[in-house]
Amino acid sequence: MHAVWMIAASFFLASMSVCVKYASPYFSALEIVFYRGAIGMVFLLVIARARRVPLRTPVPMMHVWRNVAGVVALAASFYAIGHLPLATAMTLNYMSGVWVATFLIGGTLAMGDLAGIRRQGPLVLTVLAAFIGVVMMLRPTLEQDQIFAGLIGLLSGMMGAMAYVQVAALGRAGEPETRTVFYFSVGATVAGAAGMLVQGASSLTRIEALWLLPMGVLAALGQLCMTRAYTRGAAMVVANLQYSGIVFAVLYGMLLFGDRIPPMGWAGMALIIASAMAATALRTRAAPNLPAEEP
Repeated sequence: MHAVWMIAASFFLASMSVCVKYASPYFSALEIVFYRGAIGMVFLLVIARARRVPLRTPVPMMHVWRNVAGVVALAASFYAIGHLPLATAMTLNYMSGVWVATFLIGGTLAMGDLAGIRRQGPLVLTVLAAFIGVVMMLRPTLEQDQIFAGLIGLLSGMMGAMAYVQVAALGRAGEPETRTVFYFSVGATVAGAAGMLVQGASSLTRIEALWLLPMGVLAALGQLCMTRAYTRGAAMVVANLQYSGIVFAVLYGMLLFGDRIPPMGWAGMALIIASAMAATALRTRAAPNLPAEEP
C-alpha cells in the first residue's frame, strides 16, 4: 500500500510543479515558498479539525529538526533551479533517494549489522539504477561558473533525504501525518514570510495569482501522501518510488509545454519504472510483514 501512497505523492507534487512553473515568472521563489506553506497550513488545519487530530505535539523538537531540514531543502532547490539548467537542478535534487540509501547503509554499518548490509544491498542497487534513469532523462550539464550553485543543488538533495528520514522517525514516534505536514507548512510559511520582509511582495491582483491556490493544496496533498508512505513503508522502497515524480513531470512537459523526449529519455523512464517495480518486489519477498526499516 505504501507504493500507492508514494506514487500518489509523486503525482500531486508533479502537478504542483506545473502550478509553480506558471506562477514563477510573476512571483519570487520565497513568495512561492510562503504561499505554498500558508495555503497548505490552512488546508491542513481544516483536515485536522475534521479528523479531530490535535495539533499539540509531545515531540516539538523532532518537528523543529524536520522543518529545518525540509525548509533548507526547499530553499536550496529553488536556488539551484534559478542558477542552473533545470535538468541539472532536478537531477541534483532527485539525489535524495541516493542519500536515503547512504544514510540507511551508514546506520547499518555503525551498528555492525553485516547481515543487514547484505539484505539491503539489492534495494540500494535499485535506487542507484533509478537515479541513472533520471540522469538519462534529464541529461544534466554543469559549467565552470556554476560549481557553487551545483553544490547548493547537491545540498537540496541531501537535506531532503534527512527530512524524509526524520518523517519516518516522527511516524514511529506516533505523530499523525496531518500534524507532521501541518508543522512543515508552518515552517515554510515563516521562512517565506521572512524572505518577503526583506525583498518585498508582488501584487496578488493579477490573474496569475490564481495558480497559487491549487499549488498550495496539491503541495499539502503530496506531502500528506509522502509522509504516510515514509511512515508506513520501507524507506528504501519509498525512496525508489519517489523517482516516479520525474516521469509525471516529463509527461506534463510533453502535454503542456511541448517538450520532446529523445530515445535515451524514454529508456531512462523505462529504467525508473523497472527499478521501482524491482524494489517493491524485493522488499515484499524479503520481508512481507515488515513495514519499515530503522534508519
